[in-house]
Formats: sequence, structure tokens, C-alpha cells
Amino acid sequence: METASNTQSPAAARPDTHGMVVVHRGIRRESRMLAQLIAEVAPGDTARARVLADHFRDYRLGLHNHHHGEDEHLWPVLLGRVDLEADLVLRMEAQHERVAATLAGAEAALPAWEATAGEAERDTLVAVLTDHYAVLVEHLDDEENELLPVAARHLTVREWDAMGDHFLAATPKPKLLFFLGMALEDADPAERAAMLGALPGFAKVLWYVVGRPAYARRMRAVRGTV
Repeated sequence: METASNTQSPAAARPDTHGMVVVHRGIRRESRMLAQLIAEVAPGDTARARVLADHFRDYRLGLHNHHHGEDEHLWPVLLGRVDLEADLVLRMEAQHERVAATLAGAEAALPAWEATAGEAERDTLVAVLTDHYAVLVEHLDDEENELLPVAARHLTVREWDAMGDHFLAATPKPKLLFFLGMALEDADPAERAAMLGALPGFAKVLWYVVGRPAYARRMRAVRGTV
């Protein structure tokens, strides 16, 4: 789940881009664990396959909406303002296409495994997810190390926050608390305080009362620790 970067009001203020690093941490974790958990499913265990297939679909939704927000609100703005860094932005766009292609490959391999939990179908899906993870990590690492400093120099807070607004608008409301939990899971205390502090009061209460326990139940089921 995307969150506002800070509360600065001047148009010339620059964004704090660290929130994206926190979001990326959750994306990396779930991508890696999906491949690992699916590889461990016993042939024929269709109940377990359905749990992980549903989790993949939510992971895909979150990653798609996150990247689409960048496609719509980050790359075009940066390309209009940078010169020497234009090649970097174009590389980010090309990496998005590679990530999307591997994600589509996993989506195409999913139904056959979900229906039968067959060993061959499982191994095919795991191979695609492993490729997806490698491409994804390359992109996220490059984005954090090279692109975020450029964005912090060239974008205003309002422009940066447009990506979070896009995520909120594009994501079904019942899913938002799940994606918040996905980002918060590995956040340190300062990162957690910053993300929760950016939420409206009612949303923060909703997280503690509904979202946090629901996320804990969901992840126990996904990770097989129920």
C-alpha cells in the first residue's frame, strides 16, 4: 500500500522517497516466498494450491498497481525534466516490461497447477516465479539505488504523492489493509510510525481493529503455520 511521503505544503518541497523502499521490501519478500512455498506443496494438495494461488493473485494486483502508478505519474514527469539521467528512466521503463512479462508468465502457468496441484505443473510455475523474482529484484535494486535520488531532486511532494493516490484509486478497498500489512511487516519502528502517521485517523483505527488481525490470520494460512 502506498502512503503519502510527508506533509510539506510548499510546491517546491521535495519528497521523502524512503516509503517506496519499505513498500519494495514487502514486494521482494512475497515474491521470494511465493516461489519457495509453492515448491513445497505436495502433489495433489489442491487445498494448499488454492490458498497460494489466491495469494499470488493479490501479490500480482499489488505489484501491477504499484508499477502502473510509476508508469503514469513518475516516468513521464522525470523524462520532461532530466537530461543526463534520461537513459536511467528509460531503463526503468524497460525493466517494468520485463517484470510484467514474467508476471504474466506466472499468471498463465497458475491455473493448471491450481486445478490439479500436479508435480510437473508445480515445477513449471516455480521456474517462472524464480525468473520473475530475479528480474524483479534487479529492477527494485536499481530503482532504489539510482532512480529514487533522481526523483527526490526533480519531483515535488504533490507529484510524488500522485503515485500513492493512484494506488488507492486502482485497488479494491477491501484489499488496501492487506497491502498495508504487506508493507508494514518488515518495517522498523520508525518506518512503521511514518507510514501509520500518514494515514487518516479512521484508517489507523481500522488497521489496528480489523486490518492487523486479519493480516496475521491471512499470513499464517499462506505460510502454513496455522
